[in-house]
Amino acid sequence: MTLRRSLALYFRLGFNAREHICCLQGPALNEQIAGYAVRPATDADFLTCNMLCEQTHGASRAGELRDAISYGVARVVERGGRITGYTTGIAFFGHAVCETTDDLKALISSAKSFDGPGFLVPSRNGELMRWCSSKGLRITQAMTLMTMGLYNDPTNAYLVSVGY
Repeated sequence: MTLRRSLALYFRLGFNAREHICCLQGPALNEQIAGYAVRPATDADFLTCNMLCEQTHGASRAGELRDAISYGVARVVERGGRITGYTTGIAFFGHAVCETTDDLKALISSAKSFDGPGFLVPSRNGELMRWCSSKGLRITQAMTLMTMGLYNDPTNAYLVSVGY
């Protein structure tokens, strides 16, 4: 099925296009950014991370976050001694929510790998797209985030997941 037919089908089913996203892939950067501490998320971080998600998206992703913490794949970024972002994995099925694009850069930099086809970046975040390109990450696929029903434009920096 062509992309044009796929989009038309989604529109007929009641979906709306919300965001242009790019799937990025490449070698793990294995870098730390000065001033940003990235560490595994713990159960004690759950409420803070979930609150950040609710502030950013207007909705909770508590189930995904709790699962990622229990599987040991969730990570948080701290700046100034407080949590400023988290990820359930820098991957196709993972998402991230941060206060700033620099917080996202710290999470991406510290990832051990980019699992699956890559990770999904909203292309309107030009600063992050340019930074990823400068680090040797490449666009492997352009996609459209589509939703049905209530949608809140995110208020902070984030990475998309195909799982939600």
